[in-house]
Amino acid sequence: MYRSSPLFLAIVLGLSSASALADTPIQSGPNQPEVEVTASRVSQTVDQSLASVSVITRAEIERSGAQDFTELLRLTPGVDFARTGGPGSATSVFLRGTNSNHVLVLIDGVRVASVGTGGYDFAQLPLDAVERVEIVRGPRASYWGSDAIGGVIQIFTRKLDAAHLAAGIGSYGTSEGSAGYGNWNGAEGFSVQVGARHVRGFSAQNALGYSYNPDDDGLQNHNIAARGAIALGSQTLSGSLLSSESSVDFDNNPGVDEGHSKMRNQSVGINLEGPLAEGWQQRLSFGAERDRLDTPAYFSLFSTRRESLTWQNDFTLSSTQHLVAGLDFVHEHGVSTDTYANVPQYQGTHDNSAVFGGWRAVYGVIDTEISGRYDHNNEFGNAFTGSVAAGWQLSDAARLVGSFGQGFRGPNLNEQFSPGYGGYYAGNPDLRPERSHSAELGLEYRLDTANKLSARIFSTRVNGLIDFSGGSMYQAININRAAIDGLELEHAWHADVWSMTNTATWQDPRNEDNDAQLLRRPKFKLTSLTERSFGERTSAGIELAWSGKSQDVGNTTLGSYALVNLRASYALTPSWKLTARVENLLDRDYALAYGFNTPGRSGFLDIVWQPR
Repeated sequence: MYRSSPLFLAIVLGLSSASALADTPIQSGPNQPEVEVTASRVSQTVDQSLASVSVITRAEIERSGAQDFTELLRLTPGVDFARTGGPGSATSVFLRGTNSNHVLVLIDGVRVASVGTGGYDFAQLPLDAVERVEIVRGPRASYWGSDAIGGVIQIFTRKLDAAHLAAGIGSYGTSEGSAGYGNWNGAEGFSVQVGARHVRGFSAQNALGYSYNPDDDGLQNHNIAARGAIALGSQTLSGSLLSSESSVDFDNNPGVDEGHSKMRNQSVGINLEGPLAEGWQQRLSFGAERDRLDTPAYFSLFSTRRESLTWQNDFTLSSTQHLVAGLDFVHEHGVSTDTYANVPQYQGTHDNSAVFGGWRAVYGVIDTEISGRYDHNNEFGNAFTGSVAAGWQLSDAARLVGSFGQGFRGPNLNEQFSPGYGGYYAGNPDLRPERSHSAELGLEYRLDTANKLSARIFSTRVNGLIDFSGGSMYQAININRAAIDGLELEHAWHADVWSMTNTATWQDPRNEDNDAQLLRRPKFKLTSLTERSFGERTSAGIELAWSGKSQDVGNTTLGSYALVNLRASYALTPSWKLTARVENLLDRDYALAYGFNTPGRSGFLDIVWQPR
């Protein structure tokens, strides 16, 4: 772990000297359920959803003072992540113990995972461009198709309605800023924002790493986010864009030139939506994603693209019944190039067409949901996935929910066609898709107006798990089964000026063939967030996070760790706001991946101007 600059001292002083003004309540709480659209592809409150859903709003993002997406996810039950170094380093996210490529990631409804690897690198996501995040835990393949074995994370970009300026500084040579403008009149308008983040960083690896080089490994990121919409009769035509370009350093061997990667991620969405008749809403969506990773030190260039077309129809059959049905088509293409010889190592194309539908009905105190999807892929053939769920309102204060769902994931291009490294870790064109089934049982209970409890137990089995362990050269193969059993607990308390959220996750992610724990996923996780407002202008909070031991490559063990983070915000005027954050206050040593460093005690200060 690397220590920060003295900036954190100034942050601590700012946190401790925040003005204590007249008491007013914090604006969010358990009595104000958020609306989500990801679990069933239609709008419903989190309290109504039969899935396990967490929503992170823009207000929560701003209060946290978090510098990257993973710091937001750290407090979410059932979510773990691993990062190979500091800011900008490759970051993997695991939902309920499943693999990182078992998480379907959407940005404004557009699939954004790399066609080559099947995963999305959250390190390249500019947090200041994010309006809200919806995290659905559990399989949603019956609605969304391939990759949603562990769940879905959908990110919505910002919709500015005025001018916006933000700037920040922090430890490890961090400097960042953004500027934007938006103007909306009802459903019509536009919003555009540009941003940049530069971090000097610290050495990605330590002496335990395989290519340790004791220098600073930094990040340079530039991004643009835009949205727009116009009414066309009864229909609305809208579009969104998020483009992020980064240059990231990584450790190469001592005495060798520093390693660099240049990355570009771009997603574009175009939608035409509106009523076609009474009780019938339609949405025609086109999505395009581009992904490029250039690593000259390895003579490696990955370039992928994806285009998708979806027609979704929502039918309100009655006040108690709702039907959603649609068609999906996705085209994917990827090329891996040896830049030394300037020849393709491999290239491949996937075409997938699907039909899906879901029916939701309410019968008094019983909610029911049935959904199904049929996919046809030119590489791995046909797949049907279905799910059923029910909720029983036991009383005004308690609800019991249960569900069963299937999932699948088709092999990505690397797993199918990669030549590997000297023949090692090569792909396998004969791989079959991974299939899964999951069951979940939950209880939601409101003790009183201030306290809410929820508990969910879940069990997942993944058949045909793809793993690079075949033969003496570790070719990609399908192994028998992976199993994950777990329990999630969450408690929310809100009273006057105080707010507290506590979570506990227990999970047992394992390879059932040899009972080995799946890598970089701890069995236990505890988090707590306590916030207090001091009048209309000031708030402060403390985050506590504890993670248990986990396994890593080479039969190594990552130790348990506990982190304490502080946050505070102060409204200088109605238009100017100051946010401060201290991470790893106790300067604990910990590892998210063996041989790779994590930040020490560090501080960050941001100022935002947005006319009210």
